[in-house]
Amino acid sequence: MANLGPNAELIGQAKALEQLYTPALIIELDAFERNLARMASYSRDHGVGLRPHAKTHKSVEIARRQVAAGALGVCCATLGEAEVMAAGGIDHVLLTTPPVGPRKMRRFLDLSAKSVGLMTVLDNADHTQDLADAAAALNLKVDVLVALDIGTQRIGARPEQAMAIARLIALSPNLSFRGVHAYCGSLQHIHDFSERKRAVVAANEIVRSLISDLDSAGLSPEIVTGVGTGSHQIDASHGTYTEMQVGSYIFMDVEYAEIDWPDGAFEQALFVATTVVSNNHRGFVTTDGGTKRFSMGGAEPRFADQDHWSYGFQGDEHGKIIFGEHNDVPQFGSLVRMIPPHCDPTVNLYDYYHVIRDGQLVDIWPIEARGAI
Repeated sequence: MANLGPNAELIGQAKALEQLYTPALIIELDAFERNLARMASYSRDHGVGLRPHAKTHKSVEIARRQVAAGALGVCCATLGEAEVMAAGGIDHVLLTTPPVGPRKMRRFLDLSAKSVGLMTVLDNADHTQDLADAAAALNLKVDVLVALDIGTQRIGARPEQAMAIARLIALSPNLSFRGVHAYCGSLQHIHDFSERKRAVVAANEIVRSLISDLDSAGLSPEIVTGVGTGSHQIDASHGTYTEMQVGSYIFMDVEYAEIDWPDGAFEQALFVATTVVSNNHRGFVTTDGGTKRFSMGGAEPRFADQDHWSYGFQGDEHGKIIFGEHNDVPQFGSLVRMIPPHCDPTVNLYDYYHVIRDGQLVDIWPIEARGAI
């Protein structure tokens, strides 16, 4: 079990959580399984397919569990992630970043030749033609979607560009037009639900307008894919999308905990376990969880089991638990569970998930696609 890291010897032991080498990334399995089942049930009940985004977890094991729960496949943000998923036996992967450049196009086409149901998105007419030419040279036919910008201004063509790209795809004997990709990450964390709903419905109208134009041109999309964890309740009932690319629902984090959830938030299932390693100063103690262990640039980590402590970074490898005058003082050598600010980039800082049920380490799952490009 050497490839599962220094905590592998604790698998199956009672109270293993208290003995972990830290910092360690933790999945509370009961909460994770309930989140998994809840989203799968929501998808079924609303007649919308589920293609979760693997950029959240970067784990073949988690992708397998999502597919087993009813997912159509998974999305990947990078070609490297798609390669890892395919190598792990995950079919029907959607690459949500266009494979730009001759070398990356060749890698994508090599993967397409051996991966069942692989698709990608396109948002540039010149690149569309380049991919068509590269596929023709290898005698391949590739499934593609036109990417539509609905507000993020990241990946996606403007509506008039999207229509032209869809026509170009349809004219190519080596490209198969499958539909529309339209995702807007900036909508997911609008705090007030009514404001979030107004923004999501407005974005959906952009998608609907393109669908109408495609229908009129005889290019009706089979797939309309997008949707994030924060907008899924709105999108699933609006009737625009055929599938959802939700990702963070399996884990949750500080950022998602802060928004308004009309039916209650998903459960916090992902934690960073840290240890108190020094207590020589009044009002605070030092942990072994620094800036290398949490996503940066947004909210600060929070505590899973305390509301009145606050957290501060003390450098790359150390953090600070500030308890002030409160009587609940973190004990020297004790393990403290932290809620990450943003789950996706925090996951990318670790090699393994330590899977915990009732304090027992039941398994360790490698994060195989960590850093994959």
